[in-house]
Amino acid sequence: MYKTVIVKYSPKVKEMASKIEETANEMEKEGFELISCSIMPSSKGILVFKKIGTEESTE
Repeated sequence: MYKTVIVKYSPKVKEMASKIEETANEMEKEGFELISCSIMPSSKGILVFKKIGTEESTE
């Protein structure tokens, strides 16, 4: 299972990094692992998480 989270507008690098770290730590407590992070020109972040321990089908 995958889950996408949007990090709100953060024009400063340290602020964005802090929000990404905070969100990743919260999601890890819920059993999700960060697999992708994209920063958009609008100064928002898109984080993609995958549920830890889920098997992907190879069929």
